[in-house]
Amino acid sequence: MITAVYCSFCGKEEAGGDHEFCRRRLSMIDPPRYCSECARRMVVQVTPDGWTARCSRHGEITSSR
Repeated sequence: MITAVYCSFCGKEEAGGDHEFCRRRLSMIDPPRYCSECARRMVVQVTPDGWTARCSRHGEITSSR
């Protein structure tokens, strides 16, 4: 079974195009907006200490600040 991997910034398939802009945004400024496993839009909360992003199917991830 082949599983697609999705861009955490734009939600499109990683194999489907150039995601250099997305990678730069994720590494410097923005938290992920889409789940990389299912491409669902995540609930994101940004605080002064960092951020949390929650997928309804795959759980929560947090920044490592």
